[in-house]
Amino acid sequence: MAAPATASPPVTRAVARQQQAALFDDLPPQALPPRRNDRAEAAALAEVLQTLRHHPAVAWVRRQNSGVARIGDRFVRFGWPGCSDILGQLIDGRLLAVECKAPKGRLQAEQAAFLDLVRRFGGVAFQARDCRDAQRWLDQHQNRQEPPADPRCDTSSASHE
Repeated sequence: MAAPATASPPVTRAVARQQQAALFDDLPPQALPPRRNDRAEAAALAEVLQTLRHHPAVAWVRRQNSGVARIGDRFVRFGWPGCSDILGQLIDGRLLAVECKAPKGRLQAEQAAFLDLVRRFGGVAFQARDCRDAQRWLDQHQNRQEPPADPRCDTSSASHE
C-alpha cells in the first residue's frame, strides 16, 4: 500500500504576493505616475455603477476605461476622447451612457458632446454625482417605449411604388 500523500499547506495571500514580487526583482524601480483622479470621483463611479447594475430598466452596464497608457516606449490609446465612464443598454434596447463626476467636477467639452450625441439618437445619457442622480434619470426614462426617428433619415419625401 502506498503511503498517504501529505497535502502542502495553503499559500496565504501575503506569501503569494512576495512570490509574485520576486519575479520582478531584476526590473529597475520606477516611480508611480501621479494620480490624476481624486477619490471622490472614484467613489461616485462605484456607487453609480452598483445602482445601475440593480435597476430593473438596465439590461447591462460596464465601466469604460479611456485614456492613454505608456507601454515600454510606446503610448497606447484606449477608448476615445469624451467617452462616458459607464456604457450600457436599457432593456428596451436604448444605449445608456453615464459620466460620473465628483461633487465639484465639471464635464469636459468632449464629454458633453458625447452625451449630446447619445441623446440625439435616442439613447439615455446623463451626468451623475451619486446613486440618487442615476436613480432619478432612469426612473424618468424607464417608461418611454419608442426611441425617436433617426434624424439622419427623412423618409417622408421618399416615394414607395
